[in-house]
Amino acid sequence: MRDDITSIPISEIFETQDGCPICRMRDLLEQRMVDYITGAAMMEPDVRKETNKLGFCYTHYEQMLKKHNHLGVALMMESHLDSLEKRIFGGLIKDTGKQGKAAKEALSTCFVCERVDKNMEQMADNLCKLWERERDFRDTFAAQPTLCLPHYALLTEAAGRTMGKRYRGEFGEAASKLAHGELENLRADVKHFCSMFDYRNSGENADWGTSKDSVERCVHFFTSRHTK
Repeated sequence: MRDDITSIPISEIFETQDGCPICRMRDLLEQRMVDYITGAAMMEPDVRKETNKLGFCYTHYEQMLKKHNHLGVALMMESHLDSLEKRIFGGLIKDTGKQGKAAKEALSTCFVCERVDKNMEQMADNLCKLWERERDFRDTFAAQPTLCLPHYALLTEAAGRTMGKRYRGEFGEAASKLAHGELENLRADVKHFCSMFDYRNSGENADWGTSKDSVERCVHFFTSRHTK
């Protein structure tokens, strides 16, 4: 795999202040991985061996199909189906329990997820080291508007692996301020959203404030994914 596929400068990601910065990092890495796998890489023997084994999740199949290379995706599907037939339904002994277990295992893997998750963990470690080393980056980090809950967990786990107690506590406070602040804003907005369905609050001049998209924003906070 080309070295530049997963090379994403952390400081550049944090130059923008719009939503969760780690979501932006993940989205960019996913985009690069999907571009890679729907390009010439799909015909590389080592890559095809892995895609035959791991397949893809719904999210990444969807992203791949948006690249409008249906033939390329179909070629990967063809060999993945062959692999699944052997792993789940092949053999002389037909054991429903074992076949079900094999099917469950096959459905739990994704070529893109595996690589994105691995690189996101490494990037989280690098981010913690950057925060520890450069005071300017601490200010840039603190200026972000939010952290979604999955990426708050990712960063605080990384801090536990890479930081000493002193910096770990300071970083934890900074990360918590972003995630907890978002949680508090969402609590207020969701509460207000629910109250607007009371007939006493209806009418042409009803004040929804910032609550109209609070349900969608909650989904993102819980899952790191935006609704469609």
